[in-house]
Amino acid sequence: MSTNTTYNGWTNYATWRVRLEILDDMDARDQYPTEVAADDAYTLGKLLEEYVDSVVTQDGSLEGLAVDYARAFLADVNWHEIAEHMLDDIKAEDAA
Repeated sequence: MSTNTTYNGWTNYATWRVRLEILDDMDARDQYPTEVAADDAYTLGKLLEEYVDSVVTQDGSLEGLAVDYARAFLADVNWHEIAEHMLDDIKAEDAA
């Protein structure tokens, strides 16, 4: 029996929540213009993962149990999916 683990159209709750609460206002064109121009979802996803980690840890100044739990939550995020959606949104805006 297969269990549906999707959440609001995203892979899972962690992916949806990070996109909504941390990355919603980010303009990837400004932050990562090379990856956007190259339509490189893989690299963009890796960069988004690094960015969110720096936000959660306040650029590495926080550590301890709470950060460990936050990183465990972030491990479930589908970074590639978020990157693909960002790139698709940019393409749709440019086409309009």
